[in-house]
Amino acid sequence: MDKLIPPEKIFKSYDIRGIYPKEINEQFAVPITRAIYKILLDQLKSRKPLTIAVGRDMRLSSPVIFEAVSKTLVKLGAKVIDLGIVSTPTLYFAVFKNKYDGGLQITASHNPKEYNGIKIVRISSTGLVKIGKNTGMDDIRKGSMCGVDLPEYGVGSIIKEEEIVKEEIQNALKIADNPKINKFKIVADAANAVGALYIEELFESIPGELIKMNFDLDGTFPAHQADPLQKETLVDLQKKVVETCADLGLAPDGDGDRLFFIDEKGDIVPPSIIMAIVAREMLKKHKGATILADIRYIMTPKKIVEELGGTFVITKVGHAFITEKLAESGGVFAGESSAHYFFRETGNAESQLPMILMVLKVMTDENKKLSQIVEELRRSYESGETNFRVKNAKEIMAAVKKEFSKGEISELDGISISFTDWRLSLRSSNTESLLRLNIEVDMNGDVEEKKEKVIKIIKKHGIFEDLSN
Repeated sequence: MDKLIPPEKIFKSYDIRGIYPKEINEQFAVPITRAIYKILLDQLKSRKPLTIAVGRDMRLSSPVIFEAVSKTLVKLGAKVIDLGIVSTPTLYFAVFKNKYDGGLQITASHNPKEYNGIKIVRISSTGLVKIGKNTGMDDIRKGSMCGVDLPEYGVGSIIKEEEIVKEEIQNALKIADNPKINKFKIVADAANAVGALYIEELFESIPGELIKMNFDLDGTFPAHQADPLQKETLVDLQKKVVETCADLGLAPDGDGDRLFFIDEKGDIVPPSIIMAIVAREMLKKHKGATILADIRYIMTPKKIVEELGGTFVITKVGHAFITEKLAESGGVFAGESSAHYFFRETGNAESQLPMILMVLKVMTDENKKLSQIVEELRRSYESGETNFRVKNAKEIMAAVKKEFSKGEISELDGISISFTDWRLSLRSSNTESLLRLNIEVDMNGDVEEKKEKVIKIIKKHGIFEDLSN
């Protein structure tokens, strides 16, 4: 029986994730799926079998975990909607559009090839609810390790659904107001992951030349890790954009719920500015609406939103938190500094398709290069994230608060301290033992000077982990 008890550490703040087969495998998937089903029944207050969509990415271990999850759900009486290999946003769209009770995506997102996991979502009256730290993950952990009692519903069924990506494209076109788009040349590096599926399908519906890099689905990630936050993974894409005189570059992550943009000069566009571009379009359509952004970088989107008469709301970091806050606030759009983007019209979950369409729409409408649009909307400069492996994060944050006590201090997520011309965000990671620092300054500021000043305080007060062993 011990073999069926999964390790506690795989239950994360936003999802379930671990190394295959040691930490997550088809055997562990059985008690995990049972615990998930119990939580969904309880949260939905259902006395009938549930309808659950199940999707998976292209990792080598995904088919066996997918099969174990699906078979377990069928044994529990569920109606399983088999989406096959899809992106995480496609799974979210399927659940929201068809009002399925819930959805499970077998994926480890941007993690290396040896990882796998499960992302969990359910339907609600306000859109989607992602199951995470605040919404049931602890109960799933306990249920997976200790077992759960479930009602006997008899045997369920499995139905394949195959046209969902086409429907997702049509929904994205509707969100973007079916824009007229010029015929641009676009390079996309899908990192051999599932973002290739929706990008390729999109260019069946809009004009443009798509230059594909690493579009063959391959769970060994032969080209590079599918994590565009690691700038080294973008180098080949940046070169290709310049070499081909392309208008734009696209880089989705491993499960397609994050997307980075490269301008025609080969430069990485900060997600906060992409957020501002789309927020401006959304505010044209929804006057005075609420726009949300996570606490790391807010100066550019906040100023753009307020200039246009919108309401700006700051959230904690984390896609599950942001989906929850978007539903609570009634906002129309949200963005995260790690390039997650969320729309009310997709159930408050991520969707990268409207992002691509709206950026192309603005380039068409304004007849400008992306780099020009970026500089016109830029209201701040950002440091990029600096991470520290420390044992005393709370003491360091207290020292930073004391040093900058004259600023406006928020403890929404770690600490953020704002002055009129610059701000810092210092927070502990939800997924790793790291202290994360982000700094931004206004257009006249020196971001490196502020960064060095804060790092000096961290080094003075920090007790750093010994990584030599």
